[in-house]
Amino acid sequence: MTNDREPKKARPASREPSGRERQTSAKEPERSAPERVPAPQAMRNAARQLSELLGRAPQSVSSLKPTPDGWEALVEVVELERIPDTSSVMASYKVVLDPAGQLMAYERARRYTRAQVDKEGR
Repeated sequence: MTNDREPKKARPASREPSGRERQTSAKEPERSAPERVPAPQAMRNAARQLSELLGRAPQSVSSLKPTPDGWEALVEVVELERIPDTSSVMASYKVVLDPAGQLMAYERARRYTRAQVDKEGR
């Protein structure tokens, strides 16, 4: 008796990919860090968003620096207007922004009169 069927071709043994192969062969989208807004935009966002929270217009952004988590700014605000202007009470607020420029946190860092000059070494 003859077999009319062709012999089956040997298939390679199916095996589970190792943990390393699983990680590299997975088709998951890579999560990239959010794009950081440019410094001028971060400054405007810090001033605008703090103004919305405090209900006072900021006088200036006195510092801005990038951080691993976004931006950190110091925003100067008039807390109490007095006459003459040099006696008005000012406040520096530390504002923390995420990379997209959204306010994450803020706190008042210090209060001072407008005419006050920082001592050297401070």
